[in-house]
Amino acid sequence: MTDKYAVIGNPIAHSKSPLIHSMFAAQTGQDISYETILAPLDGFAATVERLRKEDYKGCNVTVPFKLQAFNLTPFGKQQAQDANAANTLTFEGNKIIANNTDGIGLVRDIEQNLGFSLQGKRVLLMGAGGAARGIQMPLVLAKVQRLVIANRTFEKAKEMEEEVLMYGHKHYGKLFDVEIAARNYSDLGDEQFDIVINATSSGLTDEMPPLPTDIFAPGALAYDMMYGRETPFMRFAREQGAQVADGLGMLVEQAAEAFCIWRGVSPDTAPVIAALRNR
Repeated sequence: MTDKYAVIGNPIAHSKSPLIHSMFAAQTGQDISYETILAPLDGFAATVERLRKEDYKGCNVTVPFKLQAFNLTPFGKQQAQDANAANTLTFEGNKIIANNTDGIGLVRDIEQNLGFSLQGKRVLLMGAGGAARGIQMPLVLAKVQRLVIANRTFEKAKEMEEEVLMYGHKHYGKLFDVEIAARNYSDLGDEQFDIVINATSSGLTDEMPPLPTDIFAPGALAYDMMYGRETPFMRFAREQGAQVADGLGMLVEQAAEAFCIWRGVSPDTAPVIAALRNR
């Protein structure tokens, strides 16, 4: 019997997740189906409950529902608790288990696929929504030297800073030895970064985050979590001499981790990334 899975979002038609999971299934011999589901902005919880009652085994969650997904259930795995956000739900009877594979996907893509070590690096993280929350603790645990969180609304960046400091010291103790700071974009002019990560939705609207031109250190990596087209941030970074990457590799790596959570099998991501690049 075919096990059913889905990804829920709004918008969702652009998602490559069904194609990725079909490639994983073919590669590993798993009998699954996977579809996109557009949930009303005020109907996420009802959509999840419908899927659970229709015997789906789990679902992925994307913009703008990751915070709601975490708050939907008391059964959150460590990665979801670290982020206060979830992108992977597993249905076990009446129980919904929340997880977050975004951070694992990002770290694997940067370190394994791009060959760029995070340890000891100065990192600028742009954004303070569910996408940014999913990767902040994995960046810290990868032993970056400094993590600066920038957002158009400074209060949200400050809130993230305080949360990650409090939570990190509480749950990771001496492992948590990273400089963390919240900044307005206007206060970034005196600092350079080895890695700049765009976790905002600015690419969807062709907006450019207000970054100073000298933000990139020599040999820096500019990473946009968007995929499928070159964003203004990517063009800007390339003009400043930075190495540029989009979020396609992260998308595949986080999907592979979700697939492993659901199916107990780790797919090979390299041929899937290559196939998507060539489409």
